Amino acid sequence: MKYSPINFKEKFTKFSECFSPKIIARMNDVHFKLGKFQGNFVWHSHEDTDEVFIVFEGTMRIDFRDGSVDLKAGEMFVVPKSVHHKPFAEKECKIMLVEPAGTINTGNSGGDLTAEDNVWI
Repeated sequence: MKYSPINFKEKFTKFSECFSPKIIARMNDVHFKLGKFQGNFVWHSHEDTDEVFIVFEGTMRIDFRDGSVDLKAGEMFVVPKSVHHKPFAEKECKIMLVEPAGTINTGNSGGDLTAEDNVWI
């Protein structure tokens, strides 16, 4: 078996599209996904799971029905399950999502921004 680290910087060079997270690792039933955000995403929720946002580069905001949270590089936030939220980034923001395998990026909302599931880089 070959043991080698996962290099985030190198992985981010492998894709350019926004709102289309890519899997870089799996731990038990949890996926670690890298994503790029820019602009408005859709209002959505994940009925059965929390969702972790970790910002590597840039800034983003997560809007909620009753407020918002601003995140910058080096910060993270856990969106509780069933909470409607809408990510937004004025300029490109590089993030990691940590969520159960099979979690759809648009949750229960669907639509044009629904990313293909199970895409590894």
